[in-house]
Amino acid sequence: MPAFVCPPSRLRCEHLSAGYEQRPVLDDVAVDVADGKVTVLLGPNGSGKSTLLKTLARTLKPSGGRVVLDGADIHRASTREVARRLSILPQGPSAPEGLTVRQLVAMGRFPHQRLWRQDAREDDKAIAEAMAYTNVSEFAERNVDALSGGQRQRCWIAMVLAQNTDLILLDEPTTFLDLKVQVDLLELLTRLAHDHGRTLLVVLHDLNLAAAYADELVMMRDGRIVETGPPERVFTSANLKRVFELDATVIRDPQSGCLVCVPQLSRPRRPPSPASPFGEKADASAVESGTSRAAENALNGRTP
Repeated sequence: MPAFVCPPSRLRCEHLSAGYEQRPVLDDVAVDVADGKVTVLLGPNGSGKSTLLKTLARTLKPSGGRVVLDGADIHRASTREVARRLSILPQGPSAPEGLTVRQLVAMGRFPHQRLWRQDAREDDKAIAEAMAYTNVSEFAERNVDALSGGQRQRCWIAMVLAQNTDLILLDEPTTFLDLKVQVDLLELLTRLAHDHGRTLLVVLHDLNLAAAYADELVMMRDGRIVETGPPERVFTSANLKRVFELDATVIRDPQSGCLVCVPQLSRPRRPPSPASPFGEKADASAVESGTSRAAENALNGRTP
């Protein structure tokens, strides 16, 4: 029986090199973005995560190698054609002043519109569904800049969803958000992959959130891929040391089953001393009593 050959991913790169002007960043990078899964890019600052995301999205032209989308070089396709299949949310996007949430989300429909052919009903349906999925429908007529950070980020994700692509790339979508908001956003994003078959490539900085929500991890350092694979294989103490120069112990959370890294402290904390059976007040009274006896002995010329 012939061996089963896994079909290539819809989005991948081969021998990719890229950078900015005379500053190279990526060096001979090869990545297959797993279809229908959440792939997370991890690495220290300056490792090339955002550069790789931009190059895969066709916003940055590589100096070597190629990006392949649906079997063809992505740079041979038109911008509109790529935008109908792949969407990207860059790091820290900003909306024009006075733009409402509905207007922002509607911007995601631009790749599907032409001057001589527009389907208002299809656009309205896509916009309404995107806002409902991200729970921003109630803000539809409010200005984007009047919302909280977490609400604004949901609006940007709604815009990406209105673009109606199977491939979604997000650059640090949880940065500067409260932990609860980060978790809610990642829950939303993982449902897109696991319940709706979307393919997500996400840059994250939080190691434990990455290990908890990623189906696949890609660890980068100095513009190269160091390790790729599921968290069970990649999220190890050795790899954290190798990639981040971080001394940490990786344990499994007994409740969620997720892997968690615990940094090793340079000065380990001492375990708390056993509590007095009489409580803190009894301990304080004992100290005060002992001090009084010592003072009395000193006045009477006695030694304890």
